Amino acid sequence: MPTVYTDDLQKLFLEFMITDPELFVRARNIISPVYFSKKYFDTVSMFVEHSEKYQTLPTVDQIKAKCEVELTPVPNIDETQKQWFLDEFETFCRHKALERAIIDSADLLEKGDYGPVEEKIKDAVRIGLTKDLGTDYFEDPKKRLMALKDNNGTVKTGWSMLDKKLYGGFNKGELSIFAGSSGAGKSLFLQNLALNWISQKLNVLYFTFELSEELSAMRLDAMVTGTPTNEIFKKIDDVDLAVRLEKTKSGNFQVKYMASGSTTNDLRAFVKEYAIQKGVKPDVVLVDYLDLMMPISKRISPTELFIKDKFVSEELRNFAVEQQLVLVTASQLNRGAIEEVEYDQSHIAGGISKINTADNLIGIFTSRAMRERGRYQIQLIKTRSSGGVGSKIDLAFDIDRLRITDLNEDDVEIIPTSSDALVQSIKKRSSTVTDKSEASVVAEKTEITKGLRDLLKSQRQTFDNSQ
Repeated sequence: MPTVYTDDLQKLFLEFMITDPELFVRARNIISPVYFSKKYFDTVSMFVEHSEKYQTLPTVDQIKAKCEVELTPVPNIDETQKQWFLDEFETFCRHKALERAIIDSADLLEKGDYGPVEEKIKDAVRIGLTKDLGTDYFEDPKKRLMALKDNNGTVKTGWSMLDKKLYGGFNKGELSIFAGSSGAGKSLFLQNLALNWISQKLNVLYFTFELSEELSAMRLDAMVTGTPTNEIFKKIDDVDLAVRLEKTKSGNFQVKYMASGSTTNDLRAFVKEYAIQKGVKPDVVLVDYLDLMMPISKRISPTELFIKDKFVSEELRNFAVEQQLVLVTASQLNRGAIEEVEYDQSHIAGGISKINTADNLIGIFTSRAMRERGRYQIQLIKTRSSGGVGSKIDLAFDIDRLRITDLNEDDVEIIPTSSDALVQSIKKRSSTVTDKSEASVVAEKTEITKGLRDLLKSQRQTFDNSQ
């Protein structure tokens, strides 16, 4: 005979958890207020919110005062009773999730859209308590290695040299951070990554904490259509057609503005709602950017960077693991990095806390001269799964389209970022000048002169600052 989940039985579930908070901890990953009757919806919501904020459950008195529900602790709970609760509560949550999936699928079935329905049903059926004990290292090593080789969740960045250094790209469950000074193009890199990924038919969510959704989308219009941003409104019909055409060959792409100070829980709630409304689970989440978020679990002043960033970065990485997606964000370099041509871990604002948590840390190096010449440079500061630390990668930059792409082999050159690099560049150009036209020679001399002028100016500023 099937169990009827009456109000009394639901109340008993809550009383078991208030008696032994360990039971709540074990059930936390499947509990949801929407599974309970209206009578206990607020109580379960209080359980969840209070535990996230204070790392403990509310007392029976707090529950009574706020929710007008009286819970009585269950006396003398033994191991058998605990196992009964875990078994029954797991079944309860699975059945309630299945009910909601069926109800939510009605409109989709009418449209003949069976794919999302299947996913909703599968997600409901898969609901269960954590029973996976991990990997038995000694059991079937070959099978374990082949599974890793065939399906390690690697997602290519779309920049071939970076993918090569990362042994294939970013992995699901990883946190990757692009670090750059103010104006270096952190948002630009994240937006370019987003477009690289939707071209691979991946589903992408882009959270912006600074720029509005509309302005972020207009930047993307320029990248997608090849139309400079100052000409988009002049060619609005062409842009409209090009973007619509791009949709037919791309994955899903959602741009969402979040207020500064939002938490990982805000991202989690949006991802859940997005999946319900769109019937799509994201493969990739981009957060623009980490420094503007606040932690869930601690009340911390925004000025306490080391503590704040420690919790935020850890929560973001846990979110990536939990959702099994690629999570990429950006972070600010500190002032000491502004004049540097090579970055290390000491240049990251907020310091060691973010560095320890991140799986990949990539520095963005640029200057106005480099951007005008159509170049960006990135540097691998830290990677967990490759030997590319310290490597520098030059990328091409289309200043009109705002698009960052691989360099063609013929365009690969040393970007003069120091006096030694500039000297070597001059020597290289001088050795081949006899084979070039007079106009080409004049142009290159002009470029070299400009490089020297920029170098001297930089050195003079450094000298003045030291006085």
